[in-house]
Amino acid sequence: MKIGLSMLFILGQPFPYLLRELRKVEVENIELVDDGSHALNSRRTRALKGIAEDRGLQMTVHAPFADVNPASSDHFLRRAALRRLKKSILLSSDLGAHLWTFHPGLQTGISHFYPGLDWNLNLESVRELLGLSQQCGVKIAIENTPDPFPFLLKSVKDFLRFYESLGDADLGLTLDVGHANINGQVYEFITSLPSRIAHTHLHDNLGDFDSHLGVGSGNIDWPKLIGALRKIDYIGALVVESEKNVDESLQKLKKLLSEY
Repeated sequence: MKIGLSMLFILGQPFPYLLRELRKVEVENIELVDDGSHALNSRRTRALKGIAEDRGLQMTVHAPFADVNPASSDHFLRRAALRRLKKSILLSSDLGAHLWTFHPGLQTGISHFYPGLDWNLNLESVRELLGLSQQCGVKIAIENTPDPFPFLLKSVKDFLRFYESLGDADLGLTLDVGHANINGQVYEFITSLPSRIAHTHLHDNLGDFDSHLGVGSGNIDWPKLIGALRKIDYIGALVVESEKNVDESLQKLKKLLSEY
């Protein structure tokens, strides 16, 4: 398992700051956030690729998520969301990214008038994104999301139904441990969907709010988590997605991997 770092913790900083940080990080895997001040374009992708090649970094990309709903019942808004997500996949391909992670669609204020519509639109959008990713040679994975946000896929039950509906498509799962902890299903995800887990996000909380605390600052049992991932022979990246105490989180994770 490789230790990785999400650059979410500096999303509020300008893009040149991100480039400077990437020249200093001491991890094998970097997850870029294609949103806000770090949104990708062709020029930025070339700069990022150069740094990755110079430093031997493996890149993954988190898809844009602010105001992006691939399950919107409004045709024009859903197409706009898909255009934005597809652009991100194409740029991730240019970057040589190892994996692209995205959020599922959301319910809206009118979802209850049209039972099942947003679920089906989400499936349709995912199939469309999968088609493009296969053409580009980029593996993609969908992330589990937390309560109380109105995402369509939060629980293990949701994901089992989703993957059954999707069929044999090669779509991985990004196991966000912090999100799963809020929903009380960290180990249920690991035991129920072991072959789907392609990527992980690690951050802590107290089970009540998606606070993205540093590793060890909440109530997650980290030795137990590492043991559970080893038990299913997980070999993907362990990406620290904390917003604070980032260096301490990386050091704690390195120590955990050496001990368990």
